[in-house]
Amino acid sequence: MFGFSMITPSGQVAAYLRGELQRGRWSGLMPGEPTLAAELGVDHKTVQAALRLLEEERILESQGPGRRRKITLRENPDAPPLRVAILLGEKNDMGLNYMVELMHGMEEAGYMAKFAPQSLTEIGGNVERVARMVGEFPADAWVVVAGSREVLEWFASRPLPAIALFGRRARVNIAGVGPDKSQALVTATRRLITLGHRRIVMLSRTQRRLPAPGKSERAFLAVLEAQGIPTSTYNLPHWEETIDSFHECLGSLFGLSPPTALIIDEAPHLFAAQQFLAERGLASPRDVSMICLDPDPAFSWSKPAISHIRWDSRPVVRRIMQWAANLTAGKDDRRKTDTAAEFVEGGTIGSARK
Repeated sequence: MFGFSMITPSGQVAAYLRGELQRGRWSGLMPGEPTLAAELGVDHKTVQAALRLLEEERILESQGPGRRRKITLRENPDAPPLRVAILLGEKNDMGLNYMVELMHGMEEAGYMAKFAPQSLTEIGGNVERVARMVGEFPADAWVVVAGSREVLEWFASRPLPAIALFGRRARVNIAGVGPDKSQALVTATRRLITLGHRRIVMLSRTQRRLPAPGKSERAFLAVLEAQGIPTSTYNLPHWEETIDSFHECLGSLFGLSPPTALIIDEAPHLFAAQQFLAERGLASPRDVSMICLDPDPAFSWSKPAISHIRWDSRPVVRRIMQWAANLTAGKDDRRKTDTAAEFVEGGTIGSARK
């Protein structure tokens, strides 16, 4: 669940303007693009891109070509700031680059954003425990990271606004955002088959497999079947959300019919699998091809380069900011947005070993 991104010049300008607006520097109409460009010492296109970002967040409203934008941020200055709780999938998710960017954006927009006291992994994804925590934690809206269908359906049934970041958001009446990796996964799986792989295993998180395989998992299985490769729980095995269960799953897989290719959900799991293989004298791609379904900054230090699926986190952060701005404006926002993803081949896949 890692999308690495750097803040662009337009993003930096947008952050500055957002802070100035929050402090009440301007009211009514925003200064024109030439005025802002001259004041900030940046080019016209950078200012234009920054203002469009603020339009997407509903902080500014376009009045048409050649006209100054209307300022719509917190039209009721006496209203208390929106309190946003972020329910993480795992505790260490708070250190991810896009999560830090989101927290900064919330703060600059004047919202009160805090992490929930426990993550979904810590409470075992239990809906009753989620309900208890939501009832005790003061928040006006929730960002739910990597939620299961049961958890997201519970949030959707409450009057409390929520947006699903990743997770099983499809067919749930809740706002949602995240990368659509299914087509990139299809490309990756076909590439493995072209390289002669028949025993391909996808290690996917519990919420991605239960109560039924998710969109990406279904796409993966469909490619195998289309190529005449019978599918079973071997290709999409079950494991609990614990370190011991993950390693037990790997031990079982490499017992009788070792996979020639592993597709692994997240970077920490891929690194753990690499260590598992190294202890058995196995290397990638010589013995086992490996693909990660997320990017990670650590991949840039790897030789060979890690094959992975890449996606841009910036549209994801902007969508959540837009959702928060809509809530502040009194709008019921339940729109879902998917961002594009692509397969980066890297050097950890090769021909299947006979």
